[in-house]
Amino acid sequence: MTEQESAPGGTVTSAVAQELLRRLAARRWSIGTAESLTGGLLASAIVEIPGSSQWMRGGVVAYDTAVKRTVLAVDAALLEEHGAVHPDVARQMASGIRRVLALGDEEALVGISTTGIAGPASPDGQPVGTVHVAVSTPERVAVASHVFDGDRTAIRAQAVLAALDLAVAELA
Repeated sequence: MTEQESAPGGTVTSAVAQELLRRLAARRWSIGTAESLTGGLLASAIVEIPGSSQWMRGGVVAYDTAVKRTVLAVDAALLEEHGAVHPDVARQMASGIRRVLALGDEEALVGISTTGIAGPASPDGQPVGTVHVAVSTPERVAVASHVFDGDRTAIRAQAVLAALDLAVAELA
């Protein structure tokens, strides 16, 4: 897969985002994103699709660890012990965005999160390219961990595609 195909707005990413929106529409479920290393690219990939406004509630770019803790309610002890790049952080971010985007008593029904290290260096010794994505639904929370190759742009694009792929799988 070329960088263009996997980049937000690329053919593969757009096709997966379209499929995600079809599955959300079939269930009449809303969605929100909580992003760290992708910095809004995941939300952008979703809202590029015409009609996404029916299902997309919004997103939070929690690039700073303090935002993960204060806005998304990621456990402070987890962050202290493992740092921001951990599967359980992704899990809590995905669940947290559902609460953050609640309208009245109704949470967003799907939360997708990304956290990882896009490089060029790693602040905590984990390999550059380490990415954790999660999807939270009323049924369960799923997490997938990856180590992607490439430069910063390629890693971020692969993280977006991995998050969309996981969401599509969870809504099968």
